[in-house]
Amino acid sequence: MALEPVQIVRSGDVELAVYSWGTPPAAPGAKPVVVLVHGYPDAASIWSTVAEGLAERYHVIAYDVRGAGRSSVPDHTQAYDLDHLVADLAAVVDATSPAQPVHLICHDWGSIQSWEAVTTERMAGRIASYTTISGPSLDHAAYWIMQRLKSGAPDQMAQVARQIAHSWYVGMFHLPAVAPTLWKAGLDKLWPGLLEKLDGVRVDASDSQRKDGANGVNLYRANFARRLLKPGERRTKVPVQLIVPRKDKFMVAEIWDDLPQWVPNLWRREADAGHWIQASHPQLVIDWASEFIDHVEGAAETPALARARVHARESRSGRISDRQRGRLVVVTGAGSGFGRETALLFAEHGADVICVDLNLEAAARTVELVRLLGAQAWARKVDVGNVEQMTALADWVEADFGAPDIVVNNAGIGVAGSFFDTSDADWEKVLRVNLWGVIHGSKLFGQQMIKAGRTGHIVNVASMGGFTPSKFMSAYNTSKAAVMMLSDCLRAELADKGIHVATICPGLSITNITQSTRFVGLDARAEAEKQARATRLYQRRNLTPDKIAKAILDAVENRRDEVPVGAEAQGARLISRLFPKLSRGLARFDLLP
Repeated sequence: MALEPVQIVRSGDVELAVYSWGTPPAAPGAKPVVVLVHGYPDAASIWSTVAEGLAERYHVIAYDVRGAGRSSVPDHTQAYDLDHLVADLAAVVDATSPAQPVHLICHDWGSIQSWEAVTTERMAGRIASYTTISGPSLDHAAYWIMQRLKSGAPDQMAQVARQIAHSWYVGMFHLPAVAPTLWKAGLDKLWPGLLEKLDGVRVDASDSQRKDGANGVNLYRANFARRLLKPGERRTKVPVQLIVPRKDKFMVAEIWDDLPQWVPNLWRREADAGHWIQASHPQLVIDWASEFIDHVEGAAETPALARARVHARESRSGRISDRQRGRLVVVTGAGSGFGRETALLFAEHGADVICVDLNLEAAARTVELVRLLGAQAWARKVDVGNVEQMTALADWVEADFGAPDIVVNNAGIGVAGSFFDTSDADWEKVLRVNLWGVIHGSKLFGQQMIKAGRTGHIVNVASMGGFTPSKFMSAYNTSKAAVMMLSDCLRAELADKGIHVATICPGLSITNITQSTRFVGLDARAEAEKQARATRLYQRRNLTPDKIAKAILDAVENRRDEVPVGAEAQGARLISRLFPKLSRGLARFDLLP
C-alpha cells in the first residue's frame, strides 16, 4: 500500500513529500520527534515498518528526498549537492518540529547527507541525536582512506582495497547515461529480486522505483569527487549511535574505526544483518533506536547501551583492532588459563566480556585486566555443572544484554588414574563440569541466539584427549570425546540457523589444571608428585594459554570447525584418523612414569 504524504514542504525550488506516524506532541518536549531519512535507491516507504513501531512512543516523520518518491525532481545535477540536501532536512525539521530538536535515524545516502547536517552550523541545536546506518561522512571516509594509504601498512592498505571493491558501483554511476538507462530499461522490475539476493530480504519496489534509481545517481555525481579529493574536518558533539551491519556488501566495518576522532559522544553497535537492516531486522532498529533516544532524553543508560559506548582502549601488544567491536562474549573458566587469555584477547579486539568462574576472585581479576584494555566486563560466580546456576546466569545475560554473540564453554577439571580406581563420585564430577557444563552453556545460550534470530558462535573447548585413548585418562578423555561428538551434532543442527560451533582441542598447554588434576588411587604425597611431574612436562612443552586463545579467536573469525592446537594435538588427531590401531597401542604407555 502506497504512503500518502500529509504535507508538502518547500525547500528552494523543490517540493518535498512528508509523511507522519503517531500523534504530534501536544506541547514542545511532550513527546520526542523522530525524523527518518532514506538512502539510494529508496523512498520514504522503506521505513514503513520501523516508523509504525516507533510511532507507539514517538511522533515520527519521514520524507522523500529530492528526486525520489513524490518529491519533485531538480533540473540539474548540482542541485543534489550536500548543501541542498542539508537545506531540505532543515526545511522539513522546521516545518514539522519548529519548537524542539529532533532525533535523526538515517540510512545509506540519508546518513551521508545527515553527517553534513550534524557537523554544520546550519542545524546547530536542531538535532538531539543521530542514529546512522551504512552511510559515512564523505569527509571522514576521505581521511580514513588517506591515513591508511599514507601508513603503507599491508593490512590497512588491504582495508582500502576491500572498500573500493565494495564500492564498485560508484564508478559506474559516474559514466554518462549508463545507470539511468538501466533503470529506465526495466531494472526497477528486477530490483526486488536483486535485493533479495543481495540482502536476503524481500521488499516490493516503490511506485516510483524507476524514478528513484535514475535520478538518485546524481547524489553520487554531485558530491563524491569534490568531497573525497578535498575533505574538511567535520566534528560534532551531537550524541551519535552507529549501527554497523556486519554483512553489509557495500561498506567494510573498518571504515568506522576512526570515527571517535570526529565524534566524542559515540555509541557503536554491530548487527548480524545486511545493508538494508531496516527492512530485514526492523524490530532490532526500533529497539536500538528507542533505547538510544530515551537515554538522550534523560533515561538511565541501559547495560546494553553502556556496553556500546566507545571508550579509548589500550592493547597489551601496542596494537588495537576492532574486529570484534560490539560483540558480547561469555567465557566460562575465565579466572585463569585459556579462559583469562581468551577474555583478554577478545577485549583487545573490541568485544565486551562476561567472565564466569567458580572462583569469583579470579574472575574479578580477569575483569580488572579486561577493563584496563578499555572494554566492558562483568564477573559472575557460577558452577557450570549446576543447571540452576547456569540458568540464572543465562537469564541475567538475556535480561540485561540480550543474547550473546559468542559463548566459549571452557571450564574444565582433570581426573587421572586407573579406571578401576576412579570412583562414581569422580566420574560424576568430571562429567558434570567437562560435559554437562558444555551442554548447559550450549543449550541455554544457543536458545537465546535462536530466539533473537541472530548469527553467533558457540566454542567448546575439548582436548587432544578427545581423540587420544590413554589407560590412565579414561574419565577425562571420555568427557572430552563426548564434547567433541556433542559439538559435531550441534554444528549440524545449528547450521541452518547461522550459528557456528567450533571445537578446540589443545595439546599439552600450561595451565593450572595440572596442579589441580585429581590422580585417583594414590595417597596425598604420591598425588602431589604426579601433579608436579605433569606440570614440569607441560612447562617443557611450553604451549602457553595465549596460543589457545588465539586459536579460539581464529576459529570464530574464520568459522573453523575442529581446531587441534599444538604439534602433539595435530599429530595425535592424524594418527587417530589414519592409524587407529597405532593410536590404541600408544594408549598403553604412561606419559608420567
